[in-house]
Amino acid sequence: MIGIVDYGVGNIKAFSNIYQNLNTPFKIVKNIDDFENISKLILPGVGSFDHAMTSLQSSGMKEKLDELVLVKKLPILGVCVGMQMLAKSSEEGVLNGLGWIDGVVKKFYKSKIKNSPLPHMGWNTLNIEKQNIIFDNLEENPRYYFLHSYYFECNNKEDVIATATYGEHFECMINYENIYGIQCHPEKSHHNGIQLLKNFGEL
Repeated sequence: MIGIVDYGVGNIKAFSNIYQNLNTPFKIVKNIDDFENISKLILPGVGSFDHAMTSLQSSGMKEKLDELVLVKKLPILGVCVGMQMLAKSSEEGVLNGLGWIDGVVKKFYKSKIKNSPLPHMGWNTLNIEKQNIIFDNLEENPRYYFLHSYYFECNNKEDVIATATYGEHFECMINYENIYGIQCHPEKSHHNGIQLLKNFGEL
């Protein structure tokens, strides 16, 4: 069963609607007791890095997530800010991230993205850098919806499975062992987003 982590930050309803339509068992996780019988996790997130980290810490679920992900090795998918939280730190804030994947979150600087507007908002094509089961049955050159001004930069490039281009190349999908992160919004990306979430559910 998939647990969609609700710590007050993220579009929980959109994920639950997709998994309901896919007939995939899920439940919304709001406290430690809700983790019972969960085999996979989704960590959504919107807004600023520090606000998301503070909200997760305040929820009382952070230590339980550390145990499930790092010790019990449950698959987890971090989405948007949920992906950025996997890093050690972010240029957007001062708080530490979860540190589950070796990397930092960096800001798009207009000098590097050729004065493209910020945030990066709209549809963009994925460059698949490394084959992964999460990409099964996607169309060629799949497009996803993005809304962000910061991006994850891995210290170990073996963890990068997809990039996109917004003035410059940036890392937008990562995977280390049981931990996945995606910067785009699959819940807003129509058939390609639904397929990716389906693939994660079938890991």
